[in-house]
Order: sequence, then structure tokens, then C-alpha cells
Amino acid sequence: MNTELLSQMTTTGVGGPAGTLVRATTEQEIVSAVQGAASRGDELLIVAGGSNLVIDDAGYPGTVLHIESRGVTIAGELSDGRIRVDIAAGHRWDDAVDQTLAAGLSGLEALSGIPGSAGATPVQNVGAYGSEVAHTLLEVRVYERSTGRTTYFGNAGLGFGYRDSLLKRTTVDGSPEYVVLSVSFALERSTASAPVRYKELAKSLGVEVGQRALAADVRAKVLELRASKGMVFDAADRDTYSTGSFFTNPIVDASVLSSLPDDAPNFPAAQPGMVKLSAAWLIDRAGFSKGFGLPGTPGEPVAGGRASLSSKHTLAITNRGGASSEDILAIARAVRAGVKERFGIELHNEPLLIGCAL
Repeated sequence: MNTELLSQMTTTGVGGPAGTLVRATTEQEIVSAVQGAASRGDELLIVAGGSNLVIDDAGYPGTVLHIESRGVTIAGELSDGRIRVDIAAGHRWDDAVDQTLAAGLSGLEALSGIPGSAGATPVQNVGAYGSEVAHTLLEVRVYERSTGRTTYFGNAGLGFGYRDSLLKRTTVDGSPEYVVLSVSFALERSTASAPVRYKELAKSLGVEVGQRALAADVRAKVLELRASKGMVFDAADRDTYSTGSFFTNPIVDASVLSSLPDDAPNFPAAQPGMVKLSAAWLIDRAGFSKGFGLPGTPGEPVAGGRASLSSKHTLAITNRGGASSEDILAIARAVRAGVKERFGIELHNEPLLIGCAL
């Protein structure tokens, strides 16, 4: 077994060694690595930015493919006047956002500061501050493992939902049927942002919801807001050693609102008769405040102070230094059980749990 720990490749900083570790910097190397794992009969785990994975400390016995491809290409004008941008799967997502803005293109600015790689963004339909990948994604180039073909999925073919896509639904234990090679976006050639959809962001920018601001200002404000919540990775800040939001916002039948306090935040959901609740609010109101689990807090016995909720945001479960995967999951289990007991609502994890479970 390879001796390099997968904890070095994840933002939470947990995970044991891989049976076989392969690094790939080009599309051909990615495909060859996938084919090589198949020829050996190995299970396959894909890792790029490592921001959406909690890997067991026992490690991963199969092949771990670390995707390290790079590149952002301004590919030309589309028939509707928007500009096509192609991004290699392993390219750091926030660098790609910064590069598109520097090229005078807007549309991705509200997704600034999100950790991880470009290739992972359509899998989860990554979103923040009222924007999501589905709003601007044009197509995804993938390697289809079952057929050995390289093919494309357009936006509609990916079946996007809230933190969901066909790519995610066909991934089992971190092993995808469709291995993303590159992603393509359709962006506007403009210094103005896309319409600002999120109330907190609009207020901080001094515009109304639905209005535009300078794209550069939106990026700067989003980075500021994310950093205030520990959601921009900083090696010196243990609050940022996490997967970001550990739980998704629950989508429930609107009738559930009658059993919640009147001040429970809720938002329209895409499905008729359903509403989206705030997981952070539920966690806090269930008695789990920021920093739950830190030394000196009532939650310290849960993981010995080695893991805790972020001191800046109740949705992030953080490695305070020396935490194991079990420590991270112990905090998650306590929070999930507490919310279930208080409100009767089951929270679901957003990151993939590899070799471990809640």
C-alpha cells in the first residue's frame, strides 16, 4: 500500500493511505489511470481538490486517482453572444473564477471562494449566494467507464437539482461512472455581474435583489462573506479545515412549517408544495452553537476537542488538529441526532463519506 496519506489531499485533513495512488495531469493520463484500475480489478476513488470528501483513517484499498490537470481556455463566441470557456477538471475552481473575471467575463463571480476543483462543481451542482453551476454551465466532457468512450453532456442532460446531478447520482462511494475531464461555461463579456439573487449579498453591495453590480465587487464581497464564516481555506485557521457545509439544507413538505417556530427561515423549493429550510438555523436551535465540541464546551466529550463545529458557522465540522475521521463523524452524528430529536427533521451529509458512514 502507498504510504502517502490521503489526509494531505483533503481540506478536512483526514484519511489514510491508498492501495495505489496515481497522479494525472492530462486527459490522456486520467483515462489511462481509470483503465489501469479496471484492468487490475481495483475499486476507483477520484480525488481532485478534496473539499467534498471524508475518507476513513484506514485508507482506501483500491486505486486513488488524483486529478491535477490545469488550464482555462477562452474558446470563442457562441451564437447567443456569450463566450465559451473551457476549464480542465483539475484546475482549482477559485483560480478559474478569478481568471474569467480578469478576462472581462462575468457569471461565476458569486461562486468565488468555493474550494475544490472545476471538475467537481457540476457533480454537486455547486452553489452559493443565490448562484449555482447550472446557471452558466454549457457542457461537460467525460470518460464513460462502462463503454470506454469519451463523450459530452449538455446542461439539460445533467439533470441538475439542488446539490445534485446525473454525475452524482451515478457515483457510488466516490467512484463515478462518468469521470469529468473538462467543464465548459457560457459567460457574458461584461464587467457587470449576473443579477444578484441573494438578499444578504445584495444588501452588502447596496443593490436590490435582481439588480447587477460590478462583477469584481461581487467577487470581493463574496470572498469577504465566506471568510467571515470560515468558508475560504486558510492554513492558519483551523475553522477552515472542513468540507464547508457538512449538511444540506433540508427540502420538506410545506406542511412541516406548522410544527416549526414562526421565525424558522424557509425558502421556495423547485418541487411544488415543498420548501427549503436552513440547516444552520436548525442546528443552532437544536442547541448546537458555534464551536460545539471545542475544549471547554459541553460538546468536548463527543470528540475530545479534536473536532468541532466551526467557531464561525454551525454548518461546518472542523478538524482542530489531530482529528480522526471518526472524530469528524462523531460530531456529525451528535448534531444529526439532536436536530432529529428537536424538530423531527433528518439532516443529510453533503460530502461523500469514503469507507465510513454516519
